[in-house]
Amino acid sequence: QAAGDERHVAKHFAALSTNAQAVAAFGIDTANMFEFWDWVGGRYSPWSAIGLSIALSIGYDNFEQLLAGAHAMDRHFASAPLQQNLPVLLALIGIWYNNFFGAETEAILPYDQYMHRFPAYFQQGNMESNGKYVDRNGQAVDYQTGPIIWGEPGTNGQHAFYQLIHQGTKLIPCDFIAPAISHNPLGDHHSKLL
Repeated sequence: QAAGDERHVAKHFAALSTNAQAVAAFGIDTANMFEFWDWVGGRYSPWSAIGLSIALSIGYDNFEQLLAGAHAMDRHFASAPLQQNLPVLLALIGIWYNNFFGAETEAILPYDQYMHRFPAYFQQGNMESNGKYVDRNGQAVDYQTGPIIWGEPGTNGQHAFYQLIHQGTKLIPCDFIAPAISHNPLGDHHSKLL
C-alpha cells in the first residue's frame, strides 16, 4: 500500500513456495519464485530451496560451508561402521534412555548464544518426525516413539532447571553442545567453559 502500486511487489519480492497460483495471487511474479517440492517434509528444511533465506542472511559462502558440513555428515552416516557412526549411536542412546530407562524428556543445551534457537529447531524436527503412535502399516506401537525435546542455552538455565537436572529425582538425558571456536572470544573464557 505504501508503494502506491501493486506492480512494485512483483518487481521487488521473491517467493519460496510450492504454490505458483498463490504466489501470483499475492502479486509476486512467478519468475521470481523459488519452487520446492510439496513432499519436502517439515515447515523449515534448510537443505531445500527454503534455505535461500539462510543463504541471504549468512552469505552464500557461509551457506556453502553449512551444506558441506551436512554433506560430510551424510557421507559419514552412509559409510561409517555402526560402532563409530555418530547419528546411529545418538539414535540408539535416545531409544535406550526413552524405552529402557523411562526417560521422557531430553534436554538440548547449547553453550553458545548464537545457537539459542537450536533446541527449538531440533525439537520441531525430532518431535514432528517421532510424534506418531502407529507404525508404517498403521499398527499401534507398543514402545515409546520419542522423548519431549526442550532446552535453552546453558548459561540461561544454570540457576533454573539445572538444579533439577543435577540434584532432582528425574532422569533427564542432556546433550551439551559447544563450538570449538567462539565467535566472541573473551580472553580464555571459552576454553575454561569447555
